[in-house]
Amino acid sequence: MEPTKTTKKATTLKEIQTPIAEELQLFEVKFKKSMQSNVALLDKITSYIVKRKGKQVRPMFVFLCAQLCGKVSDSSYNAASLVEILHTATLVHDDVVDESYERRGFFSINALWKNKIAVLIGDFLFSQGMLLALDNNEHQLLQIVSRATKEMAEGELLQIEKARRLDIKEDVYYEIIRKKTASLIASACAAGAASSTSDAEEVEKIRQFGEYIGIAFQIRDDLLDFGDEDIGKPRGIDIKEKKMTLPLIYALSQTSKMEKRKVIKIIKNNSKDPAKVAEVIQFVRSSGGLKYAMDAMYDYRQKAFDILHSFPLCPARESLEQLVIFVTERKK
Repeated sequence: MEPTKTTKKATTLKEIQTPIAEELQLFEVKFKKSMQSNVALLDKITSYIVKRKGKQVRPMFVFLCAQLCGKVSDSSYNAASLVEILHTATLVHDDVVDESYERRGFFSINALWKNKIAVLIGDFLFSQGMLLALDNNEHQLLQIVSRATKEMAEGELLQIEKARRLDIKEDVYYEIIRKKTASLIASACAAGAASSTSDAEEVEKIRQFGEYIGIAFQIRDDLLDFGDEDIGKPRGIDIKEKKMTLPLIYALSQTSKMEKRKVIKIIKNNSKDPAKVAEVIQFVRSSGGLKYAMDAMYDYRQKAFDILHSFPLCPARESLEQLVIFVTERKK
């Protein structure tokens, strides 16, 4: 399936942020305040976290979905802070689990302050997020985001469980990424909608919109690992970490049992060997794995667009469309 054509294409996040530029500026102030603590070490670490924040894509989804369904309110700011705090907490814990010492070009918390402190920081953030919701009587928002946090943990554990065999099917793969990646984007969209409308059906429609985006986003991440003319040099990180992604799953389903055993053996025993990793990448490319995954990504993106286009045309809808294109056509 070809990408959906649009009348104009935003090239930067700043252009996409136009309808919510003021809201994002105010959010930064509120988010920074929500991370503060009287414990000096804690305040030092949370200040470091705030300074190295990412592109704020999830708060953008919150505010744009709030505008799409109504008006940005105090509840919308609570929703954005809650989503970002809990997302940050999961990243801090992920770095400990993955023994990762770098994130977004900066040292991770566990690299600078060791695992014990990193785990406690993650715990603090989870508690801070829950208290933010409870102190403001945002029970629906807390339910939305807590469900996503639960699913993210389930997705991570499901991936660990299935990774031992390196022979998962597509349905299991989609269940993993739906829980592990898509659930948080879905919760950001649903929380934004819930902050501006009491229509439960509309909130669920927006949640589904976010889930489709999250699935497309993860498939794009799969593709980045293999590289092509558009993506550039392959990374091979997923192969080194023995992760079964959609291009690889499809390629293995299209080959002989003998070739399949050979590839799986390489991943199990030689995933640190650059030459062997390159061999697996070439196998996936020649088996049509990249095209298959690209088509799947565009299919889920189109499902998201179909939901989005059921809402009246407005600046928020246009920016959401461009944001979806941005996250599914990224080069890194």
